[in-house]
Amino acid sequence: MKTGALAAAITVMAIALALVPGQGAAEGRVNLGFARLFTNDALGDTRDRWRTGAYMVSQFRAPAWHGAAPAQFGELLEYRLRAEIIAPASLTDPTPDRRYAGVIAPGIATHFSLGKAEMRVGAELVFTGPQTKVGSFQREVHELLGLDSPTVLDSQIPNGVHPTLQAEIGRDYQLGDRTRLRPFVEAQAGAEDFLRAGADMVIGRFGAEGLFTRDTVTGQRVLGIVYDEVPGYSLTLGGDVTRMFDSIYLPAGGSAEMSETRTRLRAGVHWQGEKSEAFYGLTWLGEEYEAQPEGQLVGSLRLRLRF
Repeated sequence: MKTGALAAAITVMAIALALVPGQGAAEGRVNLGFARLFTNDALGDTRDRWRTGAYMVSQFRAPAWHGAAPAQFGELLEYRLRAEIIAPASLTDPTPDRRYAGVIAPGIATHFSLGKAEMRVGAELVFTGPQTKVGSFQREVHELLGLDSPTVLDSQIPNGVHPTLQAEIGRDYQLGDRTRLRPFVEAQAGAEDFLRAGADMVIGRFGAEGLFTRDTVTGQRVLGIVYDEVPGYSLTLGGDVTRMFDSIYLPAGGSAEMSETRTRLRAGVHWQGEKSEAFYGLTWLGEEYEAQPEGQLVGSLRLRLRF
């Protein structure tokens, strides 16, 4: 590891994951909900570059949900599958500013309470390269829509499987009847090594006493377990700063030199109806490599329609 603090954090995560209960302990778990989020720069600045597209879906299983994360590690499990496209500024430039990366990542995590705080500890296998078929999928979609066909796929990040460990701890503070603030700290080692600190705020009843998980690309908190559906609108705000140590997407000696820090700012609106709900968020992603001329704006969408 790059630093003693990061090594210590990852050691704790590895030990904790080894203690996840086996199949016998899983008996009695039921499905408590799903979290889904589609992210694309077509919903933001429409520039089709860098962190251009992603989709994540998580399923949550535990014996029951009572409005707060359980105290026992491993009782509540999140099963996640996500896909992502990381692209250069131009999909047809013969000298791309950064290497293309297609990502497929299945993972598992557990949510539990730690005193008044809530913690998520998890692991995923990050698959990269042509084996994921992500680049082929984007090429076929572009050809179908009459857009430029990517010619940078031959120089993409190669095939690989990258075990990745993650942990986040945060605590909710009630600032009023309809406002909650949640500072958090996050660490990761694997596909990307980093330490991150930030905060999120909800103005309204969105997700009250429910369970959220965090989207990898944007940091948007995605509601997975609903406790109380109160019709109306809610506003979400958030941001974080990341200290980067390593990234497989920006390898040393490549055309793009990784920046040591990253910044994200996000906002969203959630609507809850009698039977359906919708969420739309915008996230500003700061520069990820030294020569990157500017940040980018991506949009995120979640719909749950019931008739």
